[in-house]
Amino acid sequence: MTDLTPLPMAEASIKLSNIEGNIRHIRQWTGKKLRIMGIVKANAYGHGAHRVAETLESAGVSDFGVANIQEAIALRTGGALKKPASILAFSSPLEPQIDGYLQHDIEMTVCSFDILRAAGEKASAYGKKLAVQVKVDTGMGRLGLQPLETMELLRKINRSPEIELKGIYTHFAEASKPEGYTGRQIEEFRNLVTQYESESGTTVCKHAASSGAILCRKDAWFDMVRPGILLYGYLPDPCMPSPITVTPVMQMEARVVFIKTVAPGSSVSYNRTWRAPESRSIATIAAGYADGYPRALSNRGSVVIKGKTYPQVGTVTMDQIMIDLGREHDVKTGDKAILFGWEGPTADDIAGSIGSISYEVLCSVSNRVTRVFI
Repeated sequence: MTDLTPLPMAEASIKLSNIEGNIRHIRQWTGKKLRIMGIVKANAYGHGAHRVAETLESAGVSDFGVANIQEAIALRTGGALKKPASILAFSSPLEPQIDGYLQHDIEMTVCSFDILRAAGEKASAYGKKLAVQVKVDTGMGRLGLQPLETMELLRKINRSPEIELKGIYTHFAEASKPEGYTGRQIEEFRNLVTQYESESGTTVCKHAASSGAILCRKDAWFDMVRPGILLYGYLPDPCMPSPITVTPVMQMEARVVFIKTVAPGSSVSYNRTWRAPESRSIATIAAGYADGYPRALSNRGSVVIKGKTYPQVGTVTMDQIMIDLGREHDVKTGDKAILFGWEGPTADDIAGSIGSISYEVLCSVSNRVTRVFI
């Protein structure tokens, strides 16, 4: 029977064995005693949260971090996790969302007295304890109370029988810099958790280190580390030295759909930002900014076809980009062009060309790009 499945025009190949290798290198660096929280928010940085979480669980990870309750419920109910797992939603919840945490056993971030009160009332109504983690602002300036207020919040949690404290955490503003501000944040965090554990007579899971601090601040590891971009094969800062090697997990490819020869002086694409200096073959590739290839790459990017690099020319359009094949080539319609990945330009290369970061490049790969897990 003829396969009538449409041929994908743009694909993101996800090499799950690279995830396994990256988590293995992280664990070798941090040691077997530390817990690892796999960060799978934003659809695992565009890689596919369920397949990535499944792979991480097979590699021994049982803690997962997501952005919000919607992502947490999707991960909990999606069937990827086969073993008991802890899922922490990093966002400060809205009161109507508290039910979702209770119904699906999601760990809730608490950094507000009002939310703590509401959480206690909801948990009491459900007749069950609500697991929470407290976020303290040591200098990021985003979520969390200052350490003094956080201590009061922790005392209140200890007086709340409906609430179970699972952890205390913070987030660094300059995690990739081994000196300076991060050291101050670590000191504030350590002072807080030391005071809490001494006063309460209990110990609690403490975590602060995302990818940057995993690489350059051993004093920030505490009980658990939270690798994000490292899992997906990139350093948080491509210029920083790294004690471990990680490999890109995603390769974005799109097909050549049209080839033509243009005369000298012919313009290509919107606003005529590129003109052929001589007779050239121009290939049209079936991916544009709606697929995640940034418009800011116009006349700056390059792709790899059959092992050869070709420049992108003209303005990047919503659905297509144009490539200068030169005067002689062996490219045919249907061939795959590598936009970025382990065999072409990297996400770091693209990010560096447009003043961005690899995180944004990966997360921008849209849902209409078919994910192929290999």
